[in-house]
Parts: sequence; structure tokens; C-alpha cells
Amino acid sequence: MAYYEHVFLARQDISSQQAEELVAHFKGILEERGGKVEKVESWGLKSLQYRINKNRKAHFSLMNIDAPADAVQEMERQMRIHEDILRYMTIRVDELEEGPSAMMKRSDRDDRPRRGDRDDRPPRRDREERSERGPRNEKEGGAE
Repeated sequence: MAYYEHVFLARQDISSQQAEELVAHFKGILEERGGKVEKVESWGLKSLQYRINKNRKAHFSLMNIDAPADAVQEMERQMRIHEDILRYMTIRVDELEEGPSAMMKRSDRDDRPRRGDRDDRPPRRDREERSERGPRNEKEGGAE
């Protein structure tokens, strides 16, 4: 059997529980045809870059699959028919990834200091220090 990573997007109108039921439904289709689902990750309700069928958000789910090709084709056929599925993508891989996927890991940019947390910048001058420098141009009271 072959290994696949399968991601699908479900409509924003359904609840999280209904999204989990969709995963269970498609998992059952695979298991009926001799496949098995190694790992399931629910990435939750996320915003989309652009609207898909008038939806601005979608429930994202990942399934790592070990199944024959005909089982995956049948699952994809039923996803095309299902009204709650917006998009799906199946990719054949050489081996299934162990542990959490890239979406579930903490990204590197969360480790960087935020704008207000920087200590390497010099402290800002307050308004009193700026006024000691004198006027900026002739109109503010410079030379006549």
C-alpha cells in the first residue's frame, strides 16, 4: 500500500463536532476498502487567503493515510460530491511524518521579540529634551 497526506477544508458554517464527524466518515470509507488512517490532526477554523464559495474561513483537517490507490480515489470522489467540503488535496509521500505536522508546531517567528519587547534600542528622548534643541525652522521663532 502507499502512503498519502490528505488535507481538506470544510465550510465555516459547520461546527467543530461536525468537522470531526466528516473525518470519521471519510476514515470509514478508507477502512472499508482496506486502508487505514495513521494520524488525524484538526487544525481548527482558520481564515482563508481568498473566498471560496462565499466562505472566508474553513475548518482544516489533515489525515495521514496508508491505503491502496482505489480507496483514496473513492474518498476523493465522495469529497467532490459532499456539499460541506470546499477543497481537498492528496499527496503521495514516501513515508509518513512522525510527530506533529508543521502547522501544529510552534513557528520560529513566535520566538522573536515583539516590537515593544526590544531592549537593544536606546531609550527614546522625551519631549523636554527635544525642546532644548531649539526650533526646527525659522517660522517657529528662529532668526528674524
